[in-house]
Amino acid sequence: MTDGSRSLSILIFVVLTGVIAPFVIWGAHFDAALSLEGARKWMESYGAWAWAAGIVLLIADIVLPVPSTVVMSALGWMYGWWVGGLICAAGSMLSGILAYASCRWLGRGAARWIAGEDGLRKGEEIFEKRGGWLVALSRWMPVLPEAVACLAGLSNMRWRVFLPALACGSVPTGFAFAAIGHVGQSEPGWAIALSCIVPVLLWLGAVRLLKR
Repeated sequence: MTDGSRSLSILIFVVLTGVIAPFVIWGAHFDAALSLEGARKWMESYGAWAWAAGIVLLIADIVLPVPSTVVMSALGWMYGWWVGGLICAAGSMLSGILAYASCRWLGRGAARWIAGEDGLRKGEEIFEKRGGWLVALSRWMPVLPEAVACLAGLSNMRWRVFLPALACGSVPTGFAFAAIGHVGQSEPGWAIALSCIVPVLLWLGAVRLLKR
């Protein structure tokens, strides 16, 4: 393993530790408080602003162990698959953008201190070649969305690639889990399968457009 690869591995470990640690410490508490019914009641307590409370929960998933898929399902339960899906997609997009932007503009110095120039250069090479796939496919996985968005920012991934990739992952995932909540979780397998497959198809189309 080269020095750059070793330094990059250390940076990835630090980022993953920062993301996973809150799940280990407070995960059980958040899972109990934000069950499907609990998340719905908490959001409904904000009345007409329940949708905004849902978006805040999805954004808070950057630093807190919020069960985002449960929140999305609760939004689908409350608003239906169409409006709920739009809210979920918006929350997921904003969460990814904030994680990316904060790490790109505020965390670059710390990343350079941890990984060095060689490690950052290695990360930039990876995200230049495969970053779109990593971002798009990570949005339907637990924990990874925040970590990948942070690493994309630290690796200086280009905005014009990051945003389409983020949308390709966030939009189908948001609609899929909103649909799960809307139908009462009767067919979660289909929704989850589609949330995995659709980002791939969307990103293939986005890649063709970006190349043009």
